[in-house]
Amino acid sequence: MDFAGSSILSIQQFTRADVERVFSVADMMEPYAHRRKRTKVLDGAILGNMFFEPSTRTRVSFGSAFNLLGGEVRETTGFESSALAKGESLYDTARVLSGYSDVIVMRHPEEGSVAEFAGASRVPVLNGGDGSNEHPSQALLDLYTIQSEMAGRGRGIDKLRIAMVGDLRYGRTVHSLCKLLRLFDNVHVTLVSPSELGMPGEIVEQMRSAGVDVLESEQLESGIAAVDIVYSTRIQEERFSTQEEADMYRGRFRLNQSVYTANCEPNTVIMHPLPRDSREMARELDDDLNDNPNLAIFRQTDNGVLVRMALFALVLDVVDQVDAHASDVAWYTAGRF
Repeated sequence: MDFAGSSILSIQQFTRADVERVFSVADMMEPYAHRRKRTKVLDGAILGNMFFEPSTRTRVSFGSAFNLLGGEVRETTGFESSALAKGESLYDTARVLSGYSDVIVMRHPEEGSVAEFAGASRVPVLNGGDGSNEHPSQALLDLYTIQSEMAGRGRGIDKLRIAMVGDLRYGRTVHSLCKLLRLFDNVHVTLVSPSELGMPGEIVEQMRSAGVDVLESEQLESGIAAVDIVYSTRIQEERFSTQEEADMYRGRFRLNQSVYTANCEPNTVIMHPLPRDSREMARELDDDLNDNPNLAIFRQTDNGVLVRMALFALVLDVVDQVDAHASDVAWYTAGRF
């Protein structure tokens, strides 16, 4: 991929070499993300952060990533605070706001909406999630985390064994991650969910056609045995027609320390795209795992800043200029990383 000036809308755009390029640049961003140095390479640039669905991590992570490169962020959150509430089309919104920004990140509840918006935009657009379709930057940060966790065990992504657990039908993070895993060799994926919330058939077939070994199961205990990664997801209640329907599945696959100890290998890494549902009726990833050293969920969120900084640097074509605009950090930064 020629990243400069490109919109990032789908994992389908990426080759393995593209993924490795993103990860290489993400590694370069570590001193800046961890506040050992600062850079003003994007001084004067403006990010339009447009989120029409609730978000904490993705929205703030993209904004922080842009700020850490020296840029400024302008935010629109929710339909009610935009002209879309007055009937304005995505086309018109894109034409207008791309005149105010150098790059735009967008999240929208409708599948394909971000691509539609990007088609009218005059600047690059990064997909922050479109309905239950895709979440490209989340998949990239998830795989970057997997690479980091496996490197600590002397392993790479090839020959990975991963179990994905929970709402696989509506979970856009696992959709994008599955598409990304097709680029690697000898990958084994176990899909654990109620049959009604199984991974869409076309994604399963795409993985198998690419040589991924896929097993579908409704049994949590056997599904999380003999894997390197357990990737848990919450019930995507906002995608169900009624709250009652979502509640039918909530809490069906709970991972806690006792289940982990009884079924997982000692070094199995636990991941989750967050937010995890900590309400009593759910708890798909229990709080009693918080002290487990293999719980990687907060390392994931830290890695999200690195990967999103890398995407901005690549799309705005400043990778080779980041260090030239660097200086020392003057404030207290110890203890966070």
